[in-house]
Amino acid sequence: MVFFFLVSVDLSVDGWEAAHATFNGDMKGGETMRLSADGWEAAHATFNGDMKGGETMRLSADGWEAAHATFYGDMQGGETMEGACGYGDLFQQGYGLETTALSTALFNNGATCGACYNIICDKGSSQWCLDGSIYVTATNFCPPNYTKPDGNWCNPPLKHFDLSMPMFLKIGQYKAGIVPVFYKRVPCTKTGGIKFEIKGNPYWILVLVYNVGGVGDVSNVKIKGSNSADWIQMSRNWGQNWQTDVNLVGQSLSFQVTTSDGKMVQSDNVAPASWQFGQTFEGKQF
Repeated sequence: MVFFFLVSVDLSVDGWEAAHATFNGDMKGGETMRLSADGWEAAHATFNGDMKGGETMRLSADGWEAAHATFYGDMQGGETMEGACGYGDLFQQGYGLETTALSTALFNNGATCGACYNIICDKGSSQWCLDGSIYVTATNFCPPNYTKPDGNWCNPPLKHFDLSMPMFLKIGQYKAGIVPVFYKRVPCTKTGGIKFEIKGNPYWILVLVYNVGGVGDVSNVKIKGSNSADWIQMSRNWGQNWQTDVNLVGQSLSFQVTTSDGKMVQSDNVAPASWQFGQTFEGKQF
């Protein structure tokens, strides 16, 4: 006869956490030793869908991929502003609180900044899921942490979204902290044209490209002054900041913006010849 005991005490205040335990092998540890010697490792498994794999197949066929999501900041988005993509005040720039930081596997050294995602919670794998569906733009980087043995959700090769708190609470309960999710890339819906914020100095022009529609992530930028014969190739400095060391002061500026799907939008004479550093100008949109 096997007896099961359930005990409930207030251990949380002492730092204890809850889990479950079973056993394998015999009193001499035979099965445990054999599996270890054969290179087996331990894990856990859950399921989703039905006996025919319905839910799994449907999500896979629709282009969904599996990941996990946490949150950072507060309900006002206090810690989500600026960040590794080079953006500034996300409210002024049109992103608001509908944002996420990406793990190393998704961030792609900043090349994915500006991409848009549809994310839902994996209800088949977690009791903490809600029915919400969110749309977010990648505006920051969730850095890896190699100093801890576990719980490093942003370490490669894991795909992970560190959402703003308001976005997380649309798909998961606060007390969960982390939930399994399904995600897919979606077109970015933006108001107005592509924005170009010009920074730097006469000998080094740095342009932040934001509010980009279409697939959202910019893969190439070229600039042309009104006195220039050819388009000038810009290079990515960091995030969606693009640079050139060509002096274009006193010339009206045009831009060619190419996104990761190969589509290009050309905005002619976006900035007048009288442009100043620190100003932002609006071009065409995808």
